[in-house]
Parts: sequence; C-alpha cells; structure tokens
Amino acid sequence: MNPRPSPGRSFWMQTAEMPAFAPLSTPTEADAAVIGAGIAGLSVAWELARTGLSVVVLEADRLAAGVTGHTTGKLTALHPGVYDTLRSRHGEDAARRYATSQSAALRHVFEVVRDLGIDCDLERRPAVTYCERPDGVEALRAEAEAARAAGLDASFVTETGLPYPVAGAVTLGDQAQFHPLGYLRGLVEDLVARGGRLYEHTRVTGLDGGDPCRVTTSSGTTVTARHVVIATHHPVFDHALLATRLTQRRDLVIAGPLPASQDPDGMYITREDATRSVRTAPLADGGRLLIVGGEAFTPGTGQDTAERYARLQAWTERYFPGVPITHRWAAQDNSSTDTLPLIGRWGSDGDHVYVATGFAGWGMTGGVLAGQLIASLATRDEDPWSGLYDPRRFGPALRSAPEFLKAQWDVGKHFVMDRLKAMGDGTGGPVGALRPGEATVVRADGGPCAVHRDDQGELHAVSAVCTHLGCLVAFNNAERTWECPCHGSRFGIDGEVLQGPALDPLERRDPKDL
Repeated sequence: MNPRPSPGRSFWMQTAEMPAFAPLSTPTEADAAVIGAGIAGLSVAWELARTGLSVVVLEADRLAAGVTGHTTGKLTALHPGVYDTLRSRHGEDAARRYATSQSAALRHVFEVVRDLGIDCDLERRPAVTYCERPDGVEALRAEAEAARAAGLDASFVTETGLPYPVAGAVTLGDQAQFHPLGYLRGLVEDLVARGGRLYEHTRVTGLDGGDPCRVTTSSGTTVTARHVVIATHHPVFDHALLATRLTQRRDLVIAGPLPASQDPDGMYITREDATRSVRTAPLADGGRLLIVGGEAFTPGTGQDTAERYARLQAWTERYFPGVPITHRWAAQDNSSTDTLPLIGRWGSDGDHVYVATGFAGWGMTGGVLAGQLIASLATRDEDPWSGLYDPRRFGPALRSAPEFLKAQWDVGKHFVMDRLKAMGDGTGGPVGALRPGEATVVRADGGPCAVHRDDQGELHAVSAVCTHLGCLVAFNNAERTWECPCHGSRFGIDGEVLQGPALDPLERRDPKDL
C-alpha cells in the first residue's frame, strides 16, 4: 500500500488560502451578527449585506476551516434516500418543496459565480446514488420514482461511469461540483466590499436574544445587533434544545491524482459499506484529483479510525489501482431526526435569533439555501419554502418520534455506560502501558481522565468529561483528538476546543497525579 499521509488540511484548504482577519478587540454594533464562517454563515452574511444591512461575522478559528473546509464539495439536489423518506414521512408536498429549494440553491451558486466572476472550478456533473448489492435495488427504484414525483428529472439505471458494476442507481443530470473555498473566497471579497466586517479567532460564549441582541466573546468583547445568526454547524447555544434533534456522523476522505482518461465523470455515493463517495476535481497539470469519502461513524464511540482509513485506502486501490494517496482529511456532519435541516428563527430567544444546522452531509446547497432563507426572514419576514425548514416545527418532529427517541437513548447510553468502562486506578495500569500514539480514559481522584502519550513519549492528561453536557470523550487515533459521542464536540490532546458545541476546553490534569 502507498504511504499514508497524516490527516490534516484538506486539498481545498491547501489550494485556496482564505484571507486573514484580526480578532474582535473592541465592542461594536451592526444590523446583523453572524456566528460561524462556514458556507452557511458566509452565505447568510453575504445575502444580508447585499440587502444593505451592516454585518459582522464572528469566527472562533479561521474562515471556512471547519466542516466547510473538509467537505467533498458536491452541489446537488439528489441526496441518498431523502425523497422516498420525505414522501412517506412528511407528504409529497414537502418532498416537492425540498427538491425545488435545493435546486434553487444550486442555480443560485451559478448566478453568484457568474455575477462576481468567481474562479472556483465549478463543473456540471451528474449525481448518482448507487448500490452494488441486489438487495438495495428496490429502495433505489422507489427513490427514483419519489424524486421524479418531487419534480426532479431522476432516473433508475444499471450502468454508471464507475470502473466496477453496480446493481442499480438513481441518477440526476445537470448537477455540479466546485472548489468550496474558491467560491467562498470570492464571496468574502464581495462581502468586505459591501462593508462586511469579519473577525477570526473570536469565540462567542454568550448570547442575549433581546431587542437588540447582544453577543459576548471569550475575551469579554460584545457585539450588539438587531439580528443574530447561529451558523456554527452544531448550535453553540441551544436554549431551544436542538441538540435533542441532531445526530452526528464523521466521514473520512482520501485523495490522489488520477489520469483524466480514468475520470468516472460524475458524483457518486452509496450508503453500503459505511458509505463510499467518489468525485474528482481538476488539477493544474490537466489531470484530475480522485476524492474518495466514506467509513462513516459516530465520533467519540471508540472506533479505530486508523483502521478505517486503511479500509478506505484498500478500497480505493482495489477500484482505482495506481492512484497514490496524497491527501487525507475528515468531515463531520449532523442530521435532524426528522430528515429536514433546521433553518430559520430559533424560537427560544425572540424573533431575531436564527439558526442553520442539520444539513445531513449536504451543506453546500444547504448553506447557500440558508443564506437565502434567513435573509428573506430577516428583511422581509417571508419564508419562501412555507416553513419546511422551520426549527420550531412540531408535526414533522412528532412523526419522527422513533428516530428522536433512539437519539436520546444513544446519548443516555453513552452518558452512563462510558463511565462504567473507564478503567484503571491511577497506579500505572493502563496509563503505564500506553505506547506512543495511544490513549485511554482512566479513573482518577478528580473524575474520569483522558490520557494520551505523544510520539515523544510525553503524557498529556485532561478531564474526560465533555464541557458541553457531560458525556465522556473517546480517542480518535488517526486524528489524535478527543471526541464526544453525544453531540460531536472535539478537543485537542491538551483539551483545546476544536469543534463545538462545547465552548470551554477540557480541564488540564497533571499526569503525575495518575
């Protein structure tokens, strides 16, 4: 097998450097404050700015360095299994509105790229959902029929551009793929030209949803705004208990150069075998970059992530022999228990706080759609999709009670069982046996403790209790991170917050006390 590069910055982040901005250092005011600078947050900010509102964007890290910077960059209205599910769970009208809104977001990207002259490798490609096993064919036939009923020109086929046979597939032409950071770099440039103010390394830790709203950062600096948008992937504030309606999934991605003659010419995905996703991107030398995603798992569940990367690479070498793996990264997505994203007024903190989350892995169109929808609500009090994505919806959530209850069961199970599994008594048991690169959770006088031995042999110890809602973290051995299985927060080996909803770091512990 080819040498495995360490997980890190994605191809997108390496090839389209985003502009840098200073942290917020003095109190400020604006018509709108957007928390989070991924595709959802930046799309909302840009849409609001072009209506004439003054906008401030607050990002805890770097622009587009979170989920958006680690996507596979597909733009499509064809999302695996969604239309048959929507039709059966929410009705045909809901499925039609979903198809129409997602297709409108795709068209909007082309309009923005044209109007702003953005260079982002935007390419038309068919989207294909497939199965290799015969037992998946019936479901794909039903999905193709449901997608057509929703207004999409989808069809069921048995042949694709993949270099291996499939049992069946749903295909939808005239979809697209792009360089997501190339697109957002152009959007940011225009946002700044319209007076938008962006601040990086500015973590928001407090929200008062009054009129006006007020947000507070970790440095104590405040922003006062009439409108506040929470676009932080998983909402960092959750007075509306949206966490109970969201589940987490992490996918691994590998990539390497492929001769243009071997390009499968499409965007492919199957939910078989813990998901396999395939697309390519153009390279400067005229070749293509093969991008393969998959091995989906719930973060923080103690998965052997390194082994999952190995399986994904073995699969790639089997079907695309000779491709050297030059990039590895990972992406995290959340899904709502009733299938539909949560976009709109939050509900618990007044009419001027909005949220965008639950894109189920389809945040490129979902984030663009969120920009259009929230801007319409904030400036015209109009919902173009008649409440389809309203976070306050009750009926659809009620009809998805089994999924909701399962999500709560999984959270409760981890909260209790993971504590029972924490082993060791602090006397050199599992901690003393740790080899470089390994980690464990042990019992200590201060409570469960997460311990990692780095490659130089030094021990790093932090509290194993997630600062969000108190579940125990587990180690990701490929990315060298601590992850929470309940709501997906991620931390570095010294406890720093890498991904919310947690706002505070894990408490540092002294390894000598173990």
